Amino acid sequence: MASIWELHQQLINKERSAVEIAQESLERINKLEPKLKSFLCLTADQALEQARRVDAKIAAGEEIGLLAGIPVAVKDNMCTRGVPTTCASKILENFVPPYESTVTQKLRDADAVIVGKTNLDQFAMGSSTETSAFQVTSNPWDIERVPGGSSGGSAAAVASGECSVALGSDTGGSIRQPASLCGVVGLKPTYGLVSRYGLVAYASSLDQIGPFGRTVEDAAILLQAIAGYDPKDSTSLNVPIPSYINSLRPNFRPKGQIRIGVIKETFEDGLDPEVKDAVTKAMELLQDLGAEIQVISCPRFRYGLATYYVIATSEASANLARFDGVKYGIRDRDAETLLDMYGTTRAKGFGEEVKRRIMLGTYALSAGYYDAYYLKAQKVRTLIKEDFERAFAQVDILTCPTSPTTAFKIGEKTNDPLSMYLSDLMTIPVNLAGLPALSLPCGFDSKGLPIGLQFIGNVLKESQLLEVGRVYQESTPWHTRTPQIN
Repeated sequence: MASIWELHQQLINKERSAVEIAQESLERINKLEPKLKSFLCLTADQALEQARRVDAKIAAGEEIGLLAGIPVAVKDNMCTRGVPTTCASKILENFVPPYESTVTQKLRDADAVIVGKTNLDQFAMGSSTETSAFQVTSNPWDIERVPGGSSGGSAAAVASGECSVALGSDTGGSIRQPASLCGVVGLKPTYGLVSRYGLVAYASSLDQIGPFGRTVEDAAILLQAIAGYDPKDSTSLNVPIPSYINSLRPNFRPKGQIRIGVIKETFEDGLDPEVKDAVTKAMELLQDLGAEIQVISCPRFRYGLATYYVIATSEASANLARFDGVKYGIRDRDAETLLDMYGTTRAKGFGEEVKRRIMLGTYALSAGYYDAYYLKAQKVRTLIKEDFERAFAQVDILTCPTSPTTAFKIGEKTNDPLSMYLSDLMTIPVNLAGLPALSLPCGFDSKGLPIGLQFIGNVLKESQLLEVGRVYQESTPWHTRTPQIN
């Protein structure tokens, strides 16, 4: 699938129609889905109807935006009116929202062609897209390996060319980690920059919607469409939105202008040697391009994982209390009492990982343990944020590997939750501090699997991240490689 800009030029030059582009996307999805299983739901009829409307605008001589006629996939935890939104969970298997999420409404307003809803770890809880109640998504680079998670379906769809761009959600790395494992670009925006209205909540103080693309430019275009204040979201930031597209200045070089800090703590034990080598070479290249590179210490970075799994599970236990069989979703109709109905509905509807996290969170919030766990975790969260603030007083951007390893085999870590949780070691502190971060390919390991490089920015510094990301991307061939899956 071509880039957004290439498809846009084809449309306005009338070399191809939006219907032809949509059909190409849908045909590729139908061809690859038996192997990949990226999608839970296709919206072919709606997509073709939207494409016809774009073609009618072009025929009438109307100006169209960059996203008009572009095939987009949406993670299946964002509400879409009239289209199932399951969160890859049996408890919402038959749920069809009566309203539209803000981000998907913005896509429709931009005339984007939504081709379907993508698979995810159940309720976005996981790092491999293996906890889905319906199917396991494969990595397009090796179908025996995971695509990462929880937005693995969206990452795999973009990497395989099933669509041009996609939306994911990132609570502890769920956009960046699958972007790394699938060799695409993934951006987690500043907390509050993109509305969460209509996103089924996992951990409300951490969740953030963001874009996937094959290139930094594609991610910037999609971010431009979805960013902005939303009165329906109480955590939405009411700030001016810059032109992310215009920030991608041609021929920009960071010489004397960009200071990049390498986070020392991310290069300690547990980092795959091939990942370390690729990221080190990326830093050397950026230095050759003129960036000032220095080693920065964020001493509390290593405590992010433990802190996250107290705060996130605590918020999940509260957010998921609404799924009780009363208002929507499945219901155990054989239960004799209300309490029995609550218990059996949740037991049947939730998967093992969701139950594990609800139990952890409920324990952390219970009487006698709140101060020892939840309150202490919030204090450590503040210390992690302060480490980032001190670092940004010295540098403009921080960098580290996105994931400590490349894609692992399907089933390799499903019986070892702790090992699975370590997959998000490099990404979690960013969410705790509410910062933006970008992952893009920086090489391949000896097995031919993608390696991801993470740039972390200060609050609302997405433009700077995208600019540096594009400089690196234009100086390397990694984003031009595509998986050979047919």
